Amino acid sequence: MAMNFDQARQNMVENQVRPWEVLDGRVLEVLGRVRREDFVAPEHRQLAFADLCLPIGHGEVMMKPVLEGRVLQALALKPEDHVLEIGTGSGFLTACLASLAERVTSVDIHPDFTAAAGQRLQAAGINNVQFATGEAIEGWQPQGSFDAVVVTGAMYRIPDRFLSWLKPGGRLLAIRGESPVQQVMLLTSEGSNRYREESVLETDLPYLAHAAPPRRFVF
Repeated sequence: MAMNFDQARQNMVENQVRPWEVLDGRVLEVLGRVRREDFVAPEHRQLAFADLCLPIGHGEVMMKPVLEGRVLQALALKPEDHVLEIGTGSGFLTACLASLAERVTSVDIHPDFTAAAGQRLQAAGINNVQFATGEAIEGWQPQGSFDAVVVTGAMYRIPDRFLSWLKPGGRLLAIRGESPVQQVMLLTSEGSNRYREESVLETDLPYLAHAAPPRRFVF
């Protein structure tokens, strides 16, 4: 029997995401509308709504739906917001961000990720995203500043340059710490290089390139 993707998507929202304290109506609507099954590899379509991370290549994964919901809710995006996404991945979270904000810039170190995501968003009729290919930890530099910055891979520490890309009052959401216990952190700019930190939840994700903990030598 063919899978009913629309029903599976709604079940994901009601039985996985909402019970994980995701109650923002705009976030739930977007997760129920954007076709997650179109952002996974063909061999994983039947698993598109499962409560697990799916491999997307280059040793990276697509977040679980529940984590995506918590990330989107924590960002509290407004329709006029400009968002920077560091780590395009499959493009699914990109599509959700673009559905909640005015404009998204998404950067990834892997050109095949940005190319595939661009095609998927075009097919979905989403046209308010600009893609870039680059290494964001040490090299790539965006133009302008942002209301929100979201980092989709883990980092041992958050680079100061990421915080410098925020507008006053802007929010940075990043996964910080050492595997297997990392913290999803929300940092809000309060001006004068001061930031309010809030821990959203614990998780464990692969590190961005050049963002892993330093090697420790055992004697």
